[in-house]
Amino acid sequence: MEPADVLAGLDPEQREVAQAVRGPVCVLAGAGTGKTRAITHRIAYAVHSGAVEATGVLAVTFTTRAAGELRQRLRALGVPGVQARTFHAAALRQLTYFWPRVIGGDPPAVIESKLPLLRTVCRSVGREAAQAEPRDLAAEIEWAKAGQIYPEDYAEAVKKIGRTPPVPAEEMVRVYEAYEALRRERHLLDFETILELTAALITEHGEVAAQVRQQYRHFVVDEYQDVNPLQKLLLDTWLGDRDDLCVVGDPNQTIYSFTGATSHYLTGFPVEHPGATVIKLVRDYRSTPQVVALANRVLEVARSPHRLSLVAQRPDGPEPAFTEYADEAAEAAGVARAVRALADRGVPLRETAVLFRVNAQSQAYEQAFAEAGIPYLVRGADRFFERPEVRKAVVLLRGAARSAGAGDDLAPAVHHILSGIGLTPEPPAGGRAREEWESLRALAELAEDLAARGAGLPGFVAELERRAAEQHAPEVEGVTLASLHAAKGLEWDAVFLVGVTEGMLPIVHAKTPEQIEEERRLLYVGVTRARVHLAVSWALVRSPGGRPRRPSRFLDGLTGRPARVRASAPAPRERRTVAATVSCRVCGKTLAAAAEQKLGRCAACPVDYDEALLERLKAWRAAAAKEAKVPSYVVFTDVTLQAIAERAPASEQDLMAITGIGRVKLERYGEAVLAICRAAGDQTEDA
Repeated sequence: MEPADVLAGLDPEQREVAQAVRGPVCVLAGAGTGKTRAITHRIAYAVHSGAVEATGVLAVTFTTRAAGELRQRLRALGVPGVQARTFHAAALRQLTYFWPRVIGGDPPAVIESKLPLLRTVCRSVGREAAQAEPRDLAAEIEWAKAGQIYPEDYAEAVKKIGRTPPVPAEEMVRVYEAYEALRRERHLLDFETILELTAALITEHGEVAAQVRQQYRHFVVDEYQDVNPLQKLLLDTWLGDRDDLCVVGDPNQTIYSFTGATSHYLTGFPVEHPGATVIKLVRDYRSTPQVVALANRVLEVARSPHRLSLVAQRPDGPEPAFTEYADEAAEAAGVARAVRALADRGVPLRETAVLFRVNAQSQAYEQAFAEAGIPYLVRGADRFFERPEVRKAVVLLRGAARSAGAGDDLAPAVHHILSGIGLTPEPPAGGRAREEWESLRALAELAEDLAARGAGLPGFVAELERRAAEQHAPEVEGVTLASLHAAKGLEWDAVFLVGVTEGMLPIVHAKTPEQIEEERRLLYVGVTRARVHLAVSWALVRSPGGRPRRPSRFLDGLTGRPARVRASAPAPRERRTVAATVSCRVCGKTLAAAAEQKLGRCAACPVDYDEALLERLKAWRAAAAKEAKVPSYVVFTDVTLQAIAERAPASEQDLMAITGIGRVKLERYGEAVLAICRAAGDQTEDA
């Protein structure tokens, strides 16, 4: 590839980044402005023009998936020799290489989680930790180590900055000290220690420094606003007295300060590196002018000197919607209706997201989507390929691939293996079991896609291993439910920002001006996730009779006159009955299980039904699901079909009497289902 080919298709600012082949360079890149495109083309242009050697470039980012995307793009640009890694992956590779030569013996093992050690520590210091507490303790230790705050300095440090520890500071010191002592005793490394020891090896051993700096001469750091002091220490150690460094970031997307990240290194880059080239990317290719205008207005109030005013490049789209609901249940039901309406207009469910401030808010939306028959997935902190059920599945699939015959069909083989560890035809109602089912279902759907291209089981396993290395999770056909923090770096055609109230956004414990502004940036990140459709909503109370709430202060001046939706007279689909009892129609016993309530009888009670009718209903459901391009359970679950076959409804009222069939399902499928039931009845009479 010629250097001129690399520059083709770049806008003027991206081209300026690409041609700034030697550092120091600072790229301030707003949301959706093509920063990854700019920095990959910069690296490719520098290599193809002869300014740098591909093997001498180290591109650093924060997630394995982002590093994988960088490598993929660089390969496409003809520079596969560039190293693109996370801070931890790059440091661990150097540490394990030099440890036997410099320290001697095998390097320590790396722990994936601090929780097992902390549970032991809590017992050793006489603290009976609640189930959630070790996670809080782990997060606090990670914050301290990222800021290079050692146990002996911890109490004074948190007092100085006004930080509230998860336990009293003196007790936190004891836990921190005991954790570090146990980690060393067991010859273990956590992620922070990897960075710290790598920096120490380079600093204290000249031969290590010489070899590392001979290998890597040019550095690129993505998401530089998220760098913490420990990562900055390692980066400075890699650089030495050189300044061939390009950093890329957006101070307006600094939302991880609670982990120790700071945007000061990004905003202060020209001071630290006098004469640095500073380039701003403000052309937004992601979102419509309407979404971009709202994003700009969110930050205008802050009057930050580092604010980037985005300029939309896409055609016009709909105005963002602002909706006020009476309570949270009404808000969730309203969002479910809006999602269904967008899906009917052609917006894929996988291109739709519901974003909230804290994970606890997802429950109302899980329930609303389940009732509306809308598939969803909850995006949490766990990376897909690190989930226990996925790791177990990959191990089983890898074992099966070793003995797979050439003629084995991929999809049936994968379904058979996954069914043994929890993949059922219908999903569980919710909770962790539902999340595990969604993970297994995603693997099964990926197998079906690859089978259509002629892949076998060994090829499928190889694809999984490639995706795991790059954290490229398979797509799931469903609405994404995620926190605003988990949504950073992602984008969807349609985004619903929900629960935007005082006390939630900004969160109630955000007190200082700096904390409030970080909450404002969270809203900005949420807005800029949307490509076309954006809806913002809030509820006046959590539940009827609850304490009143008011919309977030961040919405002042943004909303105009919001639509007000009252839940006092909801449509039949949204009505809820509380503590209603359902009795078995056979024996009269009160039913507790949801499946039994839907059937209207105890699972053990005998009942007669037309098996041929049930088979016809299943065949119809399969065709309806295929046409709508959704899983079968979204149309009707097996339990609902069983209930229909048992009751053979003759009217809409009969159909609505079956638990789980509301107005939406009736309008969508009622006529077809009743026709099938009538035809079955006619055949019975003829017989």
